[in-house]
This record gives sequence, C-alpha cells and structure tokens, in this order.
Amino acid sequence: MKKITTFIVAFIVAFSFTSCNDDSLQSYLVKSQEKSGFINFDVPASILQIKSDNVSEETKATLESIKKINVVAMPFKDNATEVEAEKAQLDKIFKGKSYKSIMRFTEKNMKVSLYYTGDPDAIDELIAYGYGAKQGVGVARILGENMNPSKIMKMVNDVKLDGSGVSLDQFKFLLK
Repeated sequence: MKKITTFIVAFIVAFSFTSCNDDSLQSYLVKSQEKSGFINFDVPASILQIKSDNVSEETKATLESIKKINVVAMPFKDNATEVEAEKAQLDKIFKGKSYKSIMRFTEKNMKVSLYYTGDPDAIDELIAYGYGAKQGVGVARILGENMNPSKIMKMVNDVKLDGSGVSLDQFKFLLK
C-alpha cells in the first residue's frame, strides 16, 4: 500500500511540473500578475453579453462562443530594459509550434501580431500581441470554444467598437 501511495504522489508531482510549461502563454500570464509594473485584468464572458435588440442573433451567438478575456500589459514608463525583456520572452513563446499566426500590422507606432490555437474554423484561443518602444508591451488573450475569426470580426463591426456604440477611450487611463 505504501508503494502505491508513493507512486501516486510521485506521479502527481511529476505531472504538476510538466503541466506548467515555463514557455507557455498561460505561465507567462500567471507570473506577470506577481510582477510590478504590469497591468492585469480578466473579463468574464458574463460582462460581454449584449442585451440590445439592435444586434443580430449571429452576433449574439458569436459573442457566446467567447468564454474569457485576459489582458496583460507593461506600459512604457522609462523602463525600456524591462519592456524589452518582456518582449523577448513573449517573442520566444509565440515562436513555439502551438501558436499559428493570422496577421501582423503596425498601428500608431505599435507592432501588433494576431495568433490563434485550434482549427482555423474553430479557434480555442485568439491572441493579440503588441509592442511599441514608447508604448510598452501587452497581450490580450480571448479564450473560447469553436470561435470563428471571420464571425468575430463581423461582430466587432456590428457592435461598433470605438464608433458610435461602445467606446474604448475609457480604458486609455490604463496605459498612462
């Protein structure tokens, strides 16, 4: 009986060390919560529910495929060395085989890359990674179930983010 208990404990310890890979985005997000200089917040799916009748059922269904959003950022505040170190760590994570690139673009001197995990038509995780030498570095991860990227883009247009509908200007204080 003692050998079985020892084996089970050894298995659990071994599993816990292998399940939390240091080069994973999940591990990075958890560790960044403990570091100073970071902004971290999670948005549960319940906050994202649209109650408006002006939005199509397809848009509501797309939104229901989203389960949670994690955001981690290190704004630039005369901390170029730390920002560069975080960028290098994130670059290493996204060069791994598990993240597939969708697109890259530059917006207001910030380089943004979009990645995903899962199948192209049924995404489990959508990641926006941005870096700007004078803005900082950040990651937004959208977790969901069978998310469709084209439907998500259509949903963003339907709810008019930063247009006449929902405004993201209220979140600018986070990066100052």
